[in-house]
Formats: sequence, C-alpha cells, structure tokens
Amino acid sequence: MYRKVMPFFEKWKESKYRKPLILQGARQVGKTYSILEFGRTHYENVAYFNFETNPKLSETFEENISPDYLIPILSHIAGQTIVREKTLIVFDEVQFCARALASLKYFCEDAPDYHIIASGSLLGVAVNRAKFSFPVGKVDMKTLYPMDMEEFMLALGDDALIERIKKCFSTDTPLPSALHDAAMMFYRQYLVTGGMPECVMQFVQTKDYILIRHTQDTILVSYLNDMSKYNNLNEIKKTRIAYDNITVQLSKKNTRFQYKLIKKGGRASEFENAIEWLRLSGIVSQVFKVEQVKKPLENYRDIDAFKIYVSDPGLLVAKKDLDANDVLYMVEEINDFKGGLTENYVNMQLMANGYQTYYWESKRGAEIDFVIQRGGRLIPIEVKSADNTKAKSLKVYMDTYKPEYAIKLSAKNFGFQDGKKTVPLYAAFCI
Repeated sequence: MYRKVMPFFEKWKESKYRKPLILQGARQVGKTYSILEFGRTHYENVAYFNFETNPKLSETFEENISPDYLIPILSHIAGQTIVREKTLIVFDEVQFCARALASLKYFCEDAPDYHIIASGSLLGVAVNRAKFSFPVGKVDMKTLYPMDMEEFMLALGDDALIERIKKCFSTDTPLPSALHDAAMMFYRQYLVTGGMPECVMQFVQTKDYILIRHTQDTILVSYLNDMSKYNNLNEIKKTRIAYDNITVQLSKKNTRFQYKLIKKGGRASEFENAIEWLRLSGIVSQVFKVEQVKKPLENYRDIDAFKIYVSDPGLLVAKKDLDANDVLYMVEEINDFKGGLTENYVNMQLMANGYQTYYWESKRGAEIDFVIQRGGRLIPIEVKSADNTKAKSLKVYMDTYKPEYAIKLSAKNFGFQDGKKTVPLYAAFCI
C-alpha cells in the first residue's frame, strides 16, 4: 500500500544536508513497513535492527558509540556488509536503547555518508525521561500518522476518483453527483475502518467489518498495555481513565476538554501528566484555543483551553463500540456523537498534511472548529457532519477578522460563494 511519506524519504536520501532521520508515530501506523519498503526500493540492501525484539542488541552500544566501532559489529549482526550510501541502516524501536539514540549524533558529525533511519512508537515518551540524551540538531525528524483519506482510496485502487476530487477542489466546481455520492460512502467506510494499515488492508481484501473491529480492539489493548509498561506507576490509572474519558467528551455538544468530566472535582494538576503521556505517545493530539487570530498563532494560544482528539477515527468508533452500519448510514441514534467524530476525522487529515491546528471562540460563544495557516494566510475551517451548513459562528469570525476566504467542510458538494470555499468531507486531504 502506497504511503505519502515516500516522497519525503526520497528527498531526504538525496539531500546534501541529510542527517540521520527519526520517524515518530503511534503504534501500528506503519512506520516499519514504510521504512523497509523504502529501503527495498531505493537501496542495494537494508540492515535492520530491532531493539525491542532483540534486547541483547543494546549491549553493542554500551562500550563505544562511534561509527568506526559500531559499523563492523552491526555488519556482523546483520549478516551483510553495511556500505556507505548503498545500505539503509534501520534502528527500530530505538527508545529501548538510549545509547543507540545518542549514537545518531556521531553518525551525523563523523560519518554522514551512512544512511540511517531510526523509529519508535513511544519515542516521544522515552526522550522525556532524564536518562535520554537526545541528539538535538543532529537528526531530521518526521511524524507518520495513520493512512489518510487519500491513501485509503489509493489502497482501494480509485486513483481516477482522487484526481477528479483534487481538480474539483482546486477549481471549486461540483463533482458529478454519482461520484460525489460514491466518495461520501468511501468517507463513511473510512470512518469505520480508520487509517491503521492492517485495518485498511483487511477492508480492501475482505470488507469484513467484524474482522476489522477485532484488529482495532487488539490495537486498543496494545495501547493500554503501553500505558502500564512505559509509564510511572502512580500515573498508570490516571492515564487509562483520561484516555477512556476522551471519547466520552467527544460525544458532548461542547467538545472542549474538561478535567472535571474525568472525575468529580478533577483538576489539571491531577491529570495533566496523563494527558502529556498520551500526547507524547502519539495516541492523542491537543488542539488549543487561540485568544486572537494573529501570526504566529502559537503566541496567542490559551494553555488552559483545548480539545483532545484521538489519532484514528476507526479506533474512536471501535472504542465507542459503535455498530459499523450505524456509522455507514449515519443513523439518528448517534447524532450526539457525529460532531465529535467528524471533527476528529478532520483534525487527523489536517495533521497528516503538516498543519498545526487551533480553534477559536468569541466572548459570546461563537466557535470555529479549526484555524490553520495555509499559504501564508490564516484560514478558518468550519466542520459540519451533514449538509446543513448554516454557520452563524463563521459569519461572526469573518466579520471580526475578515479572512481572505473561509473553508466549510460538510456533506455538500464543492463550491465557492461569499468568500466561503465549500469542501466535501471526503476531500479534507486536499487542504
């Protein structure tokens, strides 16, 4: 299955400023597969080392972490000669070996001709531990997210539809209604399946939602296990409670995260470490409110007001134990959850495209779901789960900040009117 990270890898390989690359991302998003596929197609050979499945590997890095010392030993372990520029060296689950992570600094400084990609599911959590010496400034960084809507449709072999969608997005012309309806069904199938590569593969091969749900449940269990294995003892219970509560809060009309909803009398001081662990692990993302819409947005964020979204819509649907057909046909019984699910989906698509997302709220309660910086402009994005797109909040925002244009994501077809660019939900990946 094609991943859109491949062009990034190719540019990294050819760059004269290349440094060892660290690929981050939550468990099961396809980091190892993507790296090995890239190595297979762009290098003569791949030397693969997994620090989780081979704990003894860490002993190699205990005495000396200079490239001259390590390369002959790693060649012996891999059973193949590691050649400058022709071999891709892969350090997988590198968070299990602090010294291996530290060695990247010396590969950057003393042996830049060796091509190295390190990856880890809990790297963000690990590097915040005191024992880690992170090679700041000596590595390139990239985050891999679950497969987005475009990758999902590519996996289904619908390249032609993707090209039509991209053209309609750029020209603001409606997609033919039959294709629009087909794309909306793909979108709802994606909400159920999500973007975890194993789930997407199962959907492509079987269309069996029961099998997909089993895989999703297994991934959710692995996340819970990580919370127990790689967390401070007194934080484990809080982290699990906070994670369980996130999906509950996404069912509320106001999706702003509230500590008091985790438990009666809950406060930031009690749960902020748990939220931080979830964020660093890549399982969730925080979207902060901006008090003013000015550049840079980061300067105007309110650290006490934020929303939390989970990393994958399919896992969100599984965690809520929603029936696949209820989502596929958007039945009335899940009305309370539709808004949060749709926002979650859009946030993931925007993050996969490299955006830092924020939301805005006026003093009188008007709210814009997302504000991003796109092409040097600050663009508001209003999200609706259906085709009812009356947006009073968007009018308040536009009267206040007079943006060049706004984006309305909904079930409606493409269009542009009164400074508002209408984009169907399935085309969020185009933004």
